[in-house]
Amino acid sequence: MQGRDSYPALIFEDYNHRMKRSGFLLICLVSLLMMIPAVHAQSDGPLVLVMTADGPIMPPMLEYIQRGIKAAEQRKAEILIIQLDTFGGSIDTMKEIVQVVRDSDIPVVVYVSPRGAHAASAGTIVTLAGHASAMAPETVIGAASPVGGQGQDLQTTEALKVKEDTKAVARSLAERRGPEAVALAEDTIQNAKAVSANEALHAKLIDFVVDNVDDLLEALDGFTVQVNDQPRTLNTVHAHTEPLDMSFIERLLLLLTDPNIVFTLLSMGTFAILIEISSPGGWVAGFFGVVCVLIATYGLGLLSVNWFGLLFLVTAFVLFILDIKAPTHGALTAAGITSFIVGALVLFNSGGTPQFQRVSVPLVVGMGLFLGLLFFGMLMFALRAMRVPVSMGVESYIGKPGTAKIWDEATGQVQMGSELWSAEAVHESDKISKGDKVEVVEVKGLRLKVKKIK
Repeated sequence: MQGRDSYPALIFEDYNHRMKRSGFLLICLVSLLMMIPAVHAQSDGPLVLVMTADGPIMPPMLEYIQRGIKAAEQRKAEILIIQLDTFGGSIDTMKEIVQVVRDSDIPVVVYVSPRGAHAASAGTIVTLAGHASAMAPETVIGAASPVGGQGQDLQTTEALKVKEDTKAVARSLAERRGPEAVALAEDTIQNAKAVSANEALHAKLIDFVVDNVDDLLEALDGFTVQVNDQPRTLNTVHAHTEPLDMSFIERLLLLLTDPNIVFTLLSMGTFAILIEISSPGGWVAGFFGVVCVLIATYGLGLLSVNWFGLLFLVTAFVLFILDIKAPTHGALTAAGITSFIVGALVLFNSGGTPQFQRVSVPLVVGMGLFLGLLFFGMLMFALRAMRVPVSMGVESYIGKPGTAKIWDEATGQVQMGSELWSAEAVHESDKISKGDKVEVVEVKGLRLKVKKIK
């Protein structure tokens, strides 16, 4: 009877457990359904693509911005934001970026950020090219005086032509902002003037000073820009942002515009090739060297370099090789280190080269000493190898003991290991007999000269 009385209680207990679990699942389902409208509403808001252009104004940066504008047009984004931080770059690339931005069907907003960022040199003109421009606090814009293709200060007629051309571009971009903005834009080119974010805002060179992208979207809401000569009022209050990062190839190519990377690749690649030349027969060092030099050549073609420095670098490696082939106990290696350091500094750090394109002096000195020590180590190894007695061929028998097997006065036969050699005594006074121990003094053709071991 007791078992029957407890059975309904067990059923009721199981029922309560099932109801509690079903209730929990129902609550989770309702919560999920309540979240769907919020997510749907967010996805229905205007799309804003955000790019991060951090680096020199070089062809890889141009390709990245072109890809971003194309993606924004295909996805019908409300605006495209380019977060810019650059110390400048190529004038030709800058002009192409300006053209791409101004031809865009999607409003492009150039935002100099984060705090401490720069829109220097060519970056100044790129900032002006945006349909709207903004800066974060503690950022800098300006110092846009052009330099030559090799980084040198332009002189006379050439300087006048390039500066006037760049000033014309700046005026065309800044004239919609008023005469004060035009005057400041020209001053950044003529006198390399640089200003803070608040100073640029006061001169109306930019439109906003904001702390972050969210504040920028709030400021842009209802703001009217001119896109292809047509006014467009921006709607960014409910916009959602999506990052558009650089691809691996774009990052790699932009990395190869870093003079420190290019210098390191050039040095190690040339060193590997010289190892292959001095000790032919393998392929790993040669292949590695050729790949490094080819990659470095791409960067050299984009950087402002003085090609005269290559002569010093070539001279340095020739001196290293000569010290291995015709040892001078390190004198040529020391001269090679000096030539290497001078050549690298001339190649990358000639007068007038923009600061951001200069190679690190400690890196140059360190690499020169490192390569010099490597070549000096190879030199010491070669000298030591020259002093080691020959361990193969008939010459290796000199100084080794043997046993006279057949001997008649001054000639006979000597057992050397498993071989039987014809031999003669070095001195006729040596009384060598069968079974005596002898030592090889000289190898003359197929005959040994021996002396008796006493």
